[in-house]
Amino acid sequence: MAQRERADGAEALRRLRSHDTGPVGPAIITAPAPIPGAAIELGELPTGHYRLADGYNPDFLGPLHHLPLPKLGDNLQSKVAKLKDRGEILTYLHFSIVMNADRRLAFYTAANIDGKKLKKIKRARDKWYFDPRLDQKYQAGPKLYKGNPLDRGHLVRRLDPCWGPNARDAGEDTFHFTNCSPQHKRLNQHDWLEVEDYILKTTDNANVQISVFTGPVFREDDMIYRNEYLLPADFWKVVAFVNKSGKLSATAYLRTQKNYLESLEFFDDEFKTWQVPVAQVEALTSLSFNLPTDADPMARAAAGKGLESQRGSIRRIFSAADIML
Repeated sequence: MAQRERADGAEALRRLRSHDTGPVGPAIITAPAPIPGAAIELGELPTGHYRLADGYNPDFLGPLHHLPLPKLGDNLQSKVAKLKDRGEILTYLHFSIVMNADRRLAFYTAANIDGKKLKKIKRARDKWYFDPRLDQKYQAGPKLYKGNPLDRGHLVRRLDPCWGPNARDAGEDTFHFTNCSPQHKRLNQHDWLEVEDYILKTTDNANVQISVFTGPVFREDDMIYRNEYLLPADFWKVVAFVNKSGKLSATAYLRTQKNYLESLEFFDDEFKTWQVPVAQVEALTSLSFNLPTDADPMARAAAGKGLESQRGSIRRIFSAADIML
C-alpha cells in the first residue's frame, strides 16, 4: 500500500483518540506489581479435533457475493507466520486466522455467522490452547497475560461460530491463543456494542447471516511491554451481509484502548466505538477486503468528496442504533 495511504490512515486514527497520542516512538511499559488471580488453565485438544475445521467460507453469503479472505499488502507478506506444514491459514470451525510472526498475534480473523442456526452454549471453565499446527514461538501465551489487567480478548467472539452440528466444538476453538489479543479487562468486558447481534437482527439483513473480519491495528509506535511484547492500542472490525435488495453491504468499526494502556490504569470515557469507512481500515492495516465500491454506506455518503475525505469520515457510535447501514 502506498506510503501516502498509510499516512492518511494514521492521521485519521489520531482523530479518533480523545487525548494526545503521546511521544513519538514506542512508549515502554514496565511490568506492574503482580495482580492476584486465577492461573490460566491450559488444555490440549485431540488431534482429530482439527480435522473438523472447515474454516472461513468465502461463498457463505451466496455465490453472487464471493468474499475472499483479506489480502495482505506486500509489506506484510514476509511477516506471516508459517504453519508446520508451510501453510499460512489456520482453519477452525467456521472461522480462519492468519498470524503475524513478529507480533505473535493475529493479522486478522475471518468468521461466518449463521443467525438462524446459532446455539447458546453454556460457558464451562475456561481452558486455553496453543495450536499444535503452529510453532508456539508465534503464539503469545500465558506469559503476556500473567499478573496484570490484560485479558485474553477474543477476536472471534465465543458464541459467533456456535452454530451447526459442531457448535460446542466451534466455541471451544475460540479459546486458542491465536484467537486472542491483549485487551485491558475493562475494554474486553465492554463489548463492541453487540455490533454483530444488531446486524444479524436488522430488518435489512436478508438471510440473517454475516461474515466478520476482526483484528488489531499494528503500529510501529505501539507500546513495549515486558521487553518483548508490543501492545496494540486499537482494534478494527468489518462486517458484511446481503441486504434485502440483494446487494452486499459492509460496515467497518474501530475501538481504542490507547488512553489506559500507557499506565495500565483506567480513566473515564475510554470506551469509544467509531464507524469508519472500510477504506480507512484498509489504510491503517495494509489489508484489502476486495469489497464492491458501493458496499460501504459511509463511502456512499462521502461519494464525490474524494478518497482522502472518505477515509477521514468517522461516526461516533453510542448505541447499536447509531450504526449506518
